[in-house]
Amino acid sequence: MTTSPALLVETFTDQPLQGNGAAVVLLDQPATADWMQRLAGSFKQSETAFLHRDSTGPWRLRWFTPTCEVPLCGHATLAATFALAHWGLLEVGASLPLATRSGALQVGLDRSEASVAHLVLPSSGLIPLDVPAPLQAILGQPIERYWDSPLGYRVALLAADAPLAAMDNPSPQLEGPDRNGLVLMQPLVGAAPQLMGAPCDYQLRFFAPGLGIDEDPVTGSAHALVAPWWMEQLQRNQVRGWQASARHGGMLCESVGPGQVRLTGAAQLLWDGQINSSGAGCDPAGWQQAVRL
Repeated sequence: MTTSPALLVETFTDQPLQGNGAAVVLLDQPATADWMQRLAGSFKQSETAFLHRDSTGPWRLRWFTPTCEVPLCGHATLAATFALAHWGLLEVGASLPLATRSGALQVGLDRSEASVAHLVLPSSGLIPLDVPAPLQAILGQPIERYWDSPLGYRVALLAADAPLAAMDNPSPQLEGPDRNGLVLMQPLVGAAPQLMGAPCDYQLRFFAPGLGIDEDPVTGSAHALVAPWWMEQLQRNQVRGWQASARHGGMLCESVGPGQVRLTGAAQLLWDGQINSSGAGCDPAGWQQAVRL
């Protein structure tokens, strides 16, 4: 029987059984997309990350939800960073690029604490749209602003007093492009969750039933998308974002150049072991086409 190292990391949280879980699998050869998709369906995490490296090449990373492969995932990238460290393949204070469908993503471990890591994600900007009446009716709350994005996520801004954390999950009613990623966000005023020694500036929830995710607990790609807008509003080059899901968590978001946001967060190792990788097949050409530096 062929086995592969695998673990599950709960990311963007410093508390056990919180944040967003991602399985990470270390491959000794580039597995087929069909096998990876079926394994991700068995794990039933928001994303399962697969890492592979040729003897002379860079680390390659791909992400699968229970139903499809996705072009970008922040929390599973953070999980992969911690996995590499756990397996002795990345030292504290070091960084490296991961080749992905979204290009090279720089990741690294904090110099002072191995349980804190960072990754740099692209941020593609927000495209204003008219507020859709059907979505406003589904939410039952006024939508102050509404955007599309090149990432494919739609974003809706709610008022600070909207009960975002207590709202019913709208996924069963979402239609059209909103099904492939809907960010609901609002400013935080008054008593806000604390993150890395300071209060958070905004909070959001993320729904993507079209990707097999009714609600994602803590979504790095969503924060990377909206954090520049909050930085602009607050006239700062860093903000703290909170995700008000049942498995809440958050991250420090910093601008590191045009279209680039660094996310810093903590993580917890939930389980560590081996999986039966018999039948994974080998598809080098598929991996070459699926990832790029």
